[in-house]
Amino acid sequence: MGNLYWNEVIKVLRNIIPVYDKVNSAISLGKDNQFRKEGIKKSVFPGNHILDAGSGYGNMSKLALDFVSQDITINFYDPIPEMLAEIKNRFKDYDNSYFLCSGIFEKIPYKSDSFDAVLCGYSIRDSITLNEAFLEIHRVLKKDGRLLIVDLGKPDNFIARFFVSFYLKYFLVILAFLAAGRKGCLFELLYGILFLGGQGTKI
Repeated sequence: MGNLYWNEVIKVLRNIIPVYDKVNSAISLGKDNQFRKEGIKKSVFPGNHILDAGSGYGNMSKLALDFVSQDITINFYDPIPEMLAEIKNRFKDYDNSYFLCSGIFEKIPYKSDSFDAVLCGYSIRDSITLNEAFLEIHRVLKKDGRLLIVDLGKPDNFIARFFVSFYLKYFLVILAFLAAGRKGCLFELLYGILFLGGQGTKI
């Protein structure tokens, strides 16, 4: 993505904090939590130590606690401190241990082989350099660890990629505006991240 583009992404993300969850749900046609749950049930197990990478408000981890077990330790990790600041309020009714840390995917400040699972919910696309991000995630995962990515992506198939691109370029901003007004329009940047910036994870 490059540092200049990434700085723009972070600026936009800070501006959309109040509407982030609402718009994510709208642009995924209400299936964001369904996708998260399906992955979590196969990736997180009682007793696990997990890294919620690009955690935002902790939606991935909250579902893990609700649908798997509260017997898990969570490290919330996000480049935006304002997102992490909400974690204490959102998780005050849970009994599990958790830790907060701010940083980027490319320099994860944890020892190698630390985590049973790394969760990336609508976040890996915001890395500066995707390859470096994956190398760091691989480093901190245990040998039998699991990486769960839930995100938009660009398919290999040309026709499918065209329709996904068309949706992101023309319909995403409409749905985002209907869900959150002017702040929702900032989600148009996703199109640039996934297609113009050349990143995005494949589906």
